[in-house]
Amino acid sequence: MDKALANFRICDFTGQLAGAGATKWLSAFGAEVIRIEDPVRQGRWDILRGMEPYKPGQSGAEFGGAFNNHNTDKLGITLNLRTERGKEILTELVKISDAVTENFAAGVLKKWGFDYPRLQAIKPDIVYVSNCGFGHEGPYHRYKTWGPIVQAVSGLTFTSALPEQPPAGWGYSYMDHTGGYYMAMAIMLALLHRQQTGEGQWVDLACTEAAVTLNGPALLNWTVNQKPTRQTIQPSSNRSQFAPMAPHGIYPCKDIDGAGDHWIAISCRHQQDWKLLAAFINKPWTQPYDDTAYRLEHQDSLDEEMTRWCSGFDKFQLQEKLRTLPIPVAVVHKPRERIEKDPATAQFGLWPTVQHSAMGEVRVDGQPVHLSKTDWQMNRGAPLLGEHNHQVLSGLLGMDDAEIAQLQQDGVI
Repeated sequence: MDKALANFRICDFTGQLAGAGATKWLSAFGAEVIRIEDPVRQGRWDILRGMEPYKPGQSGAEFGGAFNNHNTDKLGITLNLRTERGKEILTELVKISDAVTENFAAGVLKKWGFDYPRLQAIKPDIVYVSNCGFGHEGPYHRYKTWGPIVQAVSGLTFTSALPEQPPAGWGYSYMDHTGGYYMAMAIMLALLHRQQTGEGQWVDLACTEAAVTLNGPALLNWTVNQKPTRQTIQPSSNRSQFAPMAPHGIYPCKDIDGAGDHWIAISCRHQQDWKLLAAFINKPWTQPYDDTAYRLEHQDSLDEEMTRWCSGFDKFQLQEKLRTLPIPVAVVHKPRERIEKDPATAQFGLWPTVQHSAMGEVRVDGQPVHLSKTDWQMNRGAPLLGEHNHQVLSGLLGMDDAEIAQLQQDGVI
């Protein structure tokens, strides 16, 4: 199968998810992504390198599960940019690359002597894509960020709270996913412009501003109606105001494996859905709720009844029964269930297996899209530290074995 991005080479400094997740898209579609790391700091540019989850019996900088997940099919080299020889080698790599990508704090590449004017001097049509917390301009550009900070500044933390409780936040860093997606789009847009015009450019991405887009209706409600988020009249659950629906929630089910925490989502969009559900339940308690207005007014008691009823069922069996009615229903998947029990997973190829040089076979996130002509592929796990030094320095830059050995002895790689 053809690889859509096989003609592109990326000189890549990205890390974590907000950056590495972006260039993962490119490598999956065939781009040659050369990931550069520091040989002195042994993987500490990207803290995910040595972080759990690990496979049993494995740990350390070569075995981080999240790092492997975000860096499939990339080439990995080490390069000490504190040395003049390291900077010379980076210069040669830039000359043969289409884009330089990074998500350091603002100004890091400038401190190393490789800001956009310098990159442009090396290769006039280079595409430079930076992704940092607040971008390189504006009053916050000097500030560094991390997941909870981005979440707070973007407004997401405030949107999540129960009544009379402090903001709870969203837990996992969805802002990193969003930043990665925007960065992948930005890289491709700049490369497309370069193909059409021959011009490179600097793409300055602010991950915090990308996260703002996740606020969606909350921003629209203020813009149009001047209504603040978390009003007392708003539901503090999964209930639906627009359009009004009841029942519309997440309900506990039978503990089928001793692990607990089994749930199912059920929605009745209108009176017909409720009639189908009530007939299936076939219990006297449903009768007072035959009127839509009554259900909406008495959602607390309705949810209590739904909780008692759902608690008697295996969630998967109940899902299949309600699907035949049909009304909107879905089990609340745990990660293992989503990967191993849902038939759509295998059919769509959402978690392919790759071969990692140290871990062996490992499953990773696939891409949630398929192209009929130029689909993505994932075969190789993330690179070990400096795993492809010889391949890149010899194959692309023409160095011989003696020169590469001397670079290692001198601490350049």
